[in-house]
Amino acid sequence: MREIVFDTETTGLSPAGGDRMVEIGCVEMFNRVETGRTFHSYFNPGRPMPSEAEAVHGLSDRFLADKPGFHERCEELLEFIADSPMVAHNASFDFGFINHELGQCGHPPVCMSRMVDTLVLARQKFPGAKHSLDALCTRFGVDRSQRIKHGALLDAQLLAQVYVELTGGRQIGLTLVAELIEDVDALPAVAADAVPAALVVRPARPHAPSDDELARHAAFLAQIADPIWNRLASRG
Repeated sequence: MREIVFDTETTGLSPAGGDRMVEIGCVEMFNRVETGRTFHSYFNPGRPMPSEAEAVHGLSDRFLADKPGFHERCEELLEFIADSPMVAHNASFDFGFINHELGQCGHPPVCMSRMVDTLVLARQKFPGAKHSLDALCTRFGVDRSQRIKHGALLDAQLLAQVYVELTGGRQIGLTLVAELIEDVDALPAVAADAVPAALVVRPARPHAPSDDELARHAAFLAQIADPIWNRLASRG
């Protein structure tokens, strides 16, 4: 199954209050494995960047001045995300900004049924614990040493690793074993008079050391000064 893990950076907390999206980073996953395909873009919000927001992500008015407006890359983004489920941390926030920007461009919103919220998953799995992206990276041993400030693409890449762990870990395929065990009653019964297949017994493989190997091993042991087995032997 194809999924898109994504993150956004904004000028503030409320698109209804005039805040805009200034960065988006998307990571493509197929069956919980990153494919290497990404979509990343900065956007000129057409409004000043509040100092509080700049302190979080480091994106200044000067940096964003020559970046495209969202409408200029909107079609590329829609082509990339297609109709895949979209995974984000505190996803309602990111969906709110994406859908606001799409509305400004005359596009229909992304359906909320496509939303997968890793914050909800983390709260269900670890009630009472810290659920920030940093805390989850620490919990799962995900390297976040490059995360000095928030950045949409880097955060999406970190979240992709966290998402894998939240949904079963790198050995997610092992859950198939339990499913097979549950289905054992559905297997066809073996007739009582069935003739078992002939058992082919292979001769044992030689494992004894050769004379040369024994000699080299003895020479190696002779190089060890005061070996512990000699001390133990002297104690009886």
